[in-house]
Amino acid sequence: MNPDMNQVEAFAGQVVTDVAAAMSGVMTSLGDKLGLYKAMADAGPLTSGALASKTGLHERYVREWLNNQVAGGYIIYQPQDGTYELPDAHALVLAVDGSPVFLVPALEVCASLWFDRDKIEDAFRSGDGIAWKDHHEGLFCGCEALFKPGYEASLVADWIGALDGVPARLAAGGKIADVGCGHGASAIILADAFPNSTVYGFDSHRESINIARQRASDAGLSGNLHFETALAKGYEERDFDLICFMDCLHDMGDPIGAARHACNALKPDGTLLLVEPAADDGVENNINPVSRLYYAASTGVCTPCSLSQEVREGLGAQAGPGRLADVLGEAGFSTVRVAARTPFNIILEARKG
Repeated sequence: MNPDMNQVEAFAGQVVTDVAAAMSGVMTSLGDKLGLYKAMADAGPLTSGALASKTGLHERYVREWLNNQVAGGYIIYQPQDGTYELPDAHALVLAVDGSPVFLVPALEVCASLWFDRDKIEDAFRSGDGIAWKDHHEGLFCGCEALFKPGYEASLVADWIGALDGVPARLAAGGKIADVGCGHGASAIILADAFPNSTVYGFDSHRESINIARQRASDAGLSGNLHFETALAKGYEERDFDLICFMDCLHDMGDPIGAARHACNALKPDGTLLLVEPAADDGVENNINPVSRLYYAASTGVCTPCSLSQEVREGLGAQAGPGRLADVLGEAGFSTVRVAARTPFNIILEARKG
């Protein structure tokens, strides 16, 4: 072994950057939980003392936290007057819960991987899976909080809006299934947007269904919204106009079987909406920060989840549109197309004929 030391130093610098980002992720989570980002949003330049007073926190801790944020480029520091400012563009990512680019909940998902590291290590050695329910609870809340703003911003207007004839059908009164609905965020959005339609949310995780029912009740949407504990191949309702898989098909042990069950449960002219993590075909086309994030989540959560179930397909969170189209084709859909894309998602439309 005789490496170029310039390359060694450059790569060591990259790893130091990653370690700094990992440690600073804890600081970002604290900034959210302690209300520091929200206190800085639209507040202009603040001293550490002013921010501490505004949040009721100890100034010495606040100052050190602020300096970490400055070093990472999250907050701007003005040395001439010792003030700190959160730029408006950064506030949308760090301080505005309803923003479609609010990314702080991703850190809860990251933390859950640390809590589950021993389980993941054991899975590497044994080849066994890890069921969704067996992960740290931070995974469930983190995924909901991370995905929900994007669904609120795009699901109805952009994704369903891109499906031929579907918005009008649902507005008039249709039947919708949200398979793998989790805590019900997307199903609640659908029931609210299309009050003349009936929405069914299905998930195999009983605790998530219980939370979804409470969320629906809190939103006053129990009339046209029903949640049931059911496997993706086990729900009995039929004649759906639209069936949705929201960031979940790749987690299933038998994605082809789940898609085939959906194909059979659709009306002859019904539509399947598949929302998956953004990816292109081929590893060489997925060398970017978003894919890096998704490959990590796929290694620790998605692939183990699939391998914990029957068939054990292990599709992974970066399957790409080609492989996803193959899955849907094998399931009985004759036409599949990419209907929309975002920086974080790829949206496919599938029909029987």
